[in-house]
Amino acid sequence: MSTLRIRTLAGLFAAALVVAWSAARLWDTVGTLPGVPVAAPIVLAVIAAALLATGLSLRSRLRAQRERRPGAKPVDPLAAARALVFAQASALVAALVAGMYGGTCLYLIMYKLDMDPRRHQAVYAGLAFLAGVAVVAAALFLERVCRLPEDRDDPPGARPSRR
Repeated sequence: MSTLRIRTLAGLFAAALVVAWSAARLWDTVGTLPGVPVAAPIVLAVIAAALLATGLSLRSRLRAQRERRPGAKPVDPLAAARALVFAQASALVAALVAGMYGGTCLYLIMYKLDMDPRRHQAVYAGLAFLAGVAVVAAALFLERVCRLPEDRDDPPGARPSRR
C-alpha cells in the first residue's frame, strides 16, 4: 500500500478552499449563506482523538513486540491494515473538509464580521478547519506508525537492493 503524499493532501485542501470561498461568495450574493454546524469541529476532534489513540496504542504495542518484552500483545496484521485504511481515508476527507471550512471562514472574516451570527459562524468554521488539520496530522502519524521496517521510498523502476 502506498503512503499518502503531502502534495496530494495540500492540493485537495487548496482546491476545496478556493471552491468553498467562491461558493460562499456566490451563495451570499444570491441568498443567505448556510450556517456552519456547531457539531462539525466536535466530530472532527473526536475523529482526530480516535486516530491519535489508535496510533499511540499501535506504536507502544509494536515497540513492546520489537523489544521482545514478556507478555507483549502481538499486533494483528489485519487490524493494522484496517487502521491504515481508516487513517488514509480520514486524511483525504479531512483535507477536503478543512479546505471547505477554511474557505468559508476566510470569506466570513473578509466580508461578514459585522453581524454577530456571522462572527459565530466564522468561529465554528475556524474551529472546524483546525480540527480538520488535526485529523490530517493524526492520520499521517498513524500511517507512519503502521509502516513496516522494510518499507522504502525507492524511486519507480529502481531495483531493490538484495540483502
